[in-house]
Amino acid sequence: MDHDPIPGLLDQALSALESEFAHLPVAETAIDEPAVARVLEATAKRLGNNYPYFHPLYAGQMLKPPHAVARAAYALAMKINPNNHALDGGRASSAMEIEAVREIAAMFGWKEFLGHLTSSGTFANLEALWMAGQVAPGKRIVGSTQAHYTHSRISGVLKLDFTPVAADSRGRMSLEALETELRKGDVSTVVATLGTTAIGAVDPLDQILALRNKYGFRVHVDAAYGGYFKLIPESLGDSARLAYETTEQADSIVIDPHKHGLQPYGCGCILFRDPGVGRFYKHDSPYTYFTSKELHLGEISLECSRAGAAAVALWATQRLLPLEPGGEFAKGLACGRRAALELDRRLRNDDRFQSLGAGSPELDIVVWALRAETPEKASERAQLVFDRAAARDLHLALVQLPCSWFRASGELESASGAITCLRSVLMKPEHEAWLGRIWERLSEAARE
Repeated sequence: MDHDPIPGLLDQALSALESEFAHLPVAETAIDEPAVARVLEATAKRLGNNYPYFHPLYAGQMLKPPHAVARAAYALAMKINPNNHALDGGRASSAMEIEAVREIAAMFGWKEFLGHLTSSGTFANLEALWMAGQVAPGKRIVGSTQAHYTHSRISGVLKLDFTPVAADSRGRMSLEALETELRKGDVSTVVATLGTTAIGAVDPLDQILALRNKYGFRVHVDAAYGGYFKLIPESLGDSARLAYETTEQADSIVIDPHKHGLQPYGCGCILFRDPGVGRFYKHDSPYTYFTSKELHLGEISLECSRAGAAAVALWATQRLLPLEPGGEFAKGLACGRRAALELDRRLRNDDRFQSLGAGSPELDIVVWALRAETPEKASERAQLVFDRAAARDLHLALVQLPCSWFRASGELESASGAITCLRSVLMKPEHEAWLGRIWERLSEAARE
């Protein structure tokens, strides 16, 4: 087994942290070490009942291992266990959150903004839709049928009217369907997704923004999955690149550092272009704000208690891997992107598989079907290959998509309904180097 330097480095950092408080009287905490050791060993055994999310042969769901520095910084912060709701609970970690969020906003071209971390992308999107309801009460929110299901569910929680609009055969919002809704005159916010969870589709944000000039509405960009691809526009196709080039014109943006950002769960982020929306968060707390007159993160967020350790881990990661084009972090994204394109190329050149539509993947998610006489038989074969691949330690995912999406590639001409497909998320930088072994196992699993 390779030497792991992180435990030793973490011990050094813990010693440095403890020295910061060395002036305090000693306060011993009794621990039954043998009992703790037994519990930790039992915990490790239980955790072994998992898929190997950390390994390059896991290429199924959106699960990217945190960077070593993120894990170490999170563990270091747990010595303090800060709460970033208020400066009184997380003085240092609140400052680190502000700095880290500022760097994310700068990636999108924003210098003046309002933003903070959240416990998840779901909650970040909740704040965005809550703000939509505050700014334009009584009006509708619309998003693609391929937008994350939480938008509809969150709208229900907030008592907002959400209308899904059709997607095209590449999973992107249909501009024609969108304009049909806009003509009704009661739409307050359009949710544009940059990186759908099903296939990684990128809605045509540049064209949606052009419609905003005509109809007047807010644009919320859900880039929970795909936001960091802003750093590698040269690696994207023309349509996706144009979308990313216009993100700074959005009214709000959500991004999940716990996806491509190399962070532990949970770490989401919400950004608003207009800092003035902070007025909607205004509230009074008689006990949490008493040591500082500076802005508390709890004054611009709906959540109260939030893990300061998440901010510390993000801050440390961005110190090591700055969010800059051409940097090491961006190069890691480009590795996954190249792996996806190469897998797609191999699939299109293999008669056993049916690729999705005429275009290549827009980000790093690849979806394909198994060739068969009917959608039902193709779906059965997809399940079979999924199981066979797992038996070879290659872990993929399954997704159901409309049969009509495959007509662009000349397949399933008369079929209707849905077909079960295989799906691979190649978001680890290591996936590029491992693609040969991934393909070998997939090819073996697909043999008759």
